[in-house]
Amino acid sequence: MEPEQLQEAEGIRTFAELRKRAREVGPKRVGVVLADDEVALTAAADALRIGIAVPVLIGNVQGIRARAEALGLRELAAMAEFVSATENAAEIAVKMAREGSIDILMKGHLRTDQLFHPVLDKEKGLRTGHLLSDMAFFEQRGEGGPRLTGLTDGGLNPAPTLGQKKQIVLNAIEMLHCLGFSRPKIAVVSATEMVTEAMVSTMDAKALTEMGAAGEFGEAEVFGPLALDNALLEWAAKAKGISNPVAGHADCLLVPTVEAGNLLAKSIIFLAGWEFGHAVVGAKVPILIPSRVESAQDKVNAMALGVLYASR
Repeated sequence: MEPEQLQEAEGIRTFAELRKRAREVGPKRVGVVLADDEVALTAAADALRIGIAVPVLIGNVQGIRARAEALGLRELAAMAEFVSATENAAEIAVKMAREGSIDILMKGHLRTDQLFHPVLDKEKGLRTGHLLSDMAFFEQRGEGGPRLTGLTDGGLNPAPTLGQKKQIVLNAIEMLHCLGFSRPKIAVVSATEMVTEAMVSTMDAKALTEMGAAGEFGEAEVFGPLALDNALLEWAAKAKGISNPVAGHADCLLVPTVEAGNLLAKSIIFLAGWEFGHAVVGAKVPILIPSRVESAQDKVNAMALGVLYASR
């Protein structure tokens, strides 16, 4: 095998491998906030069954138990820990995370902003001084077989500045290192691979590339701007004459805005039908904010990501 092929093969390649690795380093205690939610409970039951999580179900205990029993999740009802809470469920969960009694936070039947209000509290929250960002993964399918690829940030930062993009890249690199990528390739994507003052994202991409060349990202390759096709597909990069090691081989895509990331993520989930999972990084514990329309299996993938990140 050629050296380049060896480099391409490093890191966790599939969600099945991700779950296996999470079993090896877990289980971790996952606090599900307002857990009276069918998909969240199903995901928690699956994560308990495969040995990656010990669910801590926070909310109306009677209601959660009744929902679990109605879904036939008897093992979950018998083995999970229950914490009684009402409208203060998010505050209780954040306190537990801050004190170390849970390792991962997961959104149940509440809005993301309701969860993040106590998370971001300057005195009682989970801030670390780092920017929080959403780190997603999808299982890309191609001629070379399945390949786990990152996508950031499609969930938290609407229009990140250059300084914020730098922090998002650093968060992504930390997560990718947790997944076994010793020198991850980060593609800074835009609508074109040409640098133009008419498109701020391309100017930011150039600046981030220069930061990477100066060693500001440590063990990682950062390059852009790249269009989506020549970031992921080797033949597309060759067709454009782009020879950088990141081009066609990106381990992670840094998108210019939350709209771009959100649209790309939902296209992957609902149009391509590929497996997906994502976690918020940069806080004291990983925070899982899956959409209510994401599948239980995508939420299990998110918990596996959280387990590896919490074990770093």
